[in-house]
Amino acid sequence: MSELGRLDILVSNAAYQQRKKNIEDITEEEFDKTFRTDMYAYFYLARAALRHMKPGGVIIATRSMTAIRGSKALLDYSSTKGAINSFTKSLALQSVERGIRVNAVAAGPVWTPLNPSDAGLSPEQVAQFGKSTPMGRPAQPEELAPACVFLASDADSSFITGTILHVAGGEIAG
Repeated sequence: MSELGRLDILVSNAAYQQRKKNIEDITEEEFDKTFRTDMYAYFYLARAALRHMKPGGVIIATRSMTAIRGSKALLDYSSTKGAINSFTKSLALQSVERGIRVNAVAAGPVWTPLNPSDAGLSPEQVAQFGKSTPMGRPAQPEELAPACVFLASDADSSFITGTILHVAGGEIAG
């Protein structure tokens, strides 16, 4: 704000996950860290951004397909993504009268440098990461960027708010 004098677009993309075999393995500290990183950060960022946004502003969150289908090993993470889904739709309803659009991108498996370092995955599982999608591979991070650009563009998506855009390699979820 101090440098440019305005805020037009917010992309909330923070996430934390740790695979656990069952609920008893998730400590209260880990559960809290997951929610603070994934959901609370979105809340705080959106609230702060809305104080400065004018009509035409856009808020975009990222969430995972686990928000719809769940994940046996990512109970807390999947829960935050479901919360992001509902928060996005509700915030869109609150913000529409202000002329601010709120949407999210639902990512399927995305290959990042964090995949090989995931302590919950064996090397064999890392090698198979994303192959269960209909496209047979994970996305690359740059394949999600155009979805964010589309949702940020008033020229392309000015009549879209409260939508979750799936970028999931053909995986379909309600």
